[in-house]
Amino acid sequence: MAFTTLWFILVTVLWTGFFVLEGFDLGVGMLHGLLSRDESHRQATLRTIGPVWDGNEVWLVTAGAAMFAAFPGWYATLFSGFYLALVLLLAGLIVRGIAIEYRGRVDSTRWRRNWTALLTASSVTVPLVLGIALGDLLHGVPIGQDQEYAGTFADLFTGYGVFTGITLTVLCLLHGATFVSLKTSGDIRERGRRLARLTVLPASLVVLAFVFWTRSLAGGGILLNLAELATVLAVAAAAWLISSGHDGWAFGATTFTIAGTVVSLFTELYPRVMVSSTNSAFDLTVHNTASGPYALKVLTVVVLVLLPVVLCYQGWTYHVFRQRISSDHFRAPGQAAVPSTARPDR
Repeated sequence: MAFTTLWFILVTVLWTGFFVLEGFDLGVGMLHGLLSRDESHRQATLRTIGPVWDGNEVWLVTAGAAMFAAFPGWYATLFSGFYLALVLLLAGLIVRGIAIEYRGRVDSTRWRRNWTALLTASSVTVPLVLGIALGDLLHGVPIGQDQEYAGTFADLFTGYGVFTGITLTVLCLLHGATFVSLKTSGDIRERGRRLARLTVLPASLVVLAFVFWTRSLAGGGILLNLAELATVLAVAAAAWLISSGHDGWAFGATTFTIAGTVVSLFTELYPRVMVSSTNSAFDLTVHNTASGPYALKVLTVVVLVLLPVVLCYQGWTYHVFRQRISSDHFRAPGQAAVPSTARPDR
């Protein structure tokens, strides 16, 4: 039992890590057209996530792998029942990666404009689809006695699931705006600050609604648990810090907000991993979907060895690419490039 709980916590941490790290990447993808006055601005905006976006996506792969290894019953039901949604998610991830890599390969305004539109759309699709899927875990979907998904694609669009998707999408947008404010200088930084101020109030209202809806859906009454209370305080702190222009602290507050949102959902879900709307007796739990004790023990040893290495490497990557980005160091069409000796402002 101890190992099943430990692995549920680990899965929660991996999903939280994905939305915290990939969240600002997705937000930058949504906002890069609005943050950019010209092509040099767009290049600078995308360069803020250039060294890290593909590494951040690994957290999603790792979360899925952890579910497969520790809770194969959960993995099987979720990935088979949500198959079409996962295809849409993969399409969004593929298009997004291609757009980031290829939008600057051809010196054509139409080429770049098309890839910009695809990058924006795919950056919205990823958190929206994942949010709907995660929300459905708590809301409940048709699951039979045999632990098989018994619904249709339309059954995935529950009210709470869609709202969870909207919540995470809005938070990614806000997270991206604070990240741009932290990582850039000049006009782009000011535009990032302006968009963060415009976004933070709607995001705060959405988060408050999500927290109380989550608590109500789980049957916990009006008193919030620790994760939900921390989420409310974090989004309030984000609103104050963004309005006062503290870029670093504001980014930290949006980090805690998006992390608290994901943790709140999983906290209310435990010990279930997938709720059945057909009959509560058919709920999937950490106990009836887990691997054997020996397998979980071996997996725990592997994680204890490898996870610190991965965290240290990723932390080193962020340290190396910590400098601010300026549009002055990118060439707009028809303009001369800045000499290679120029360094971004720190």
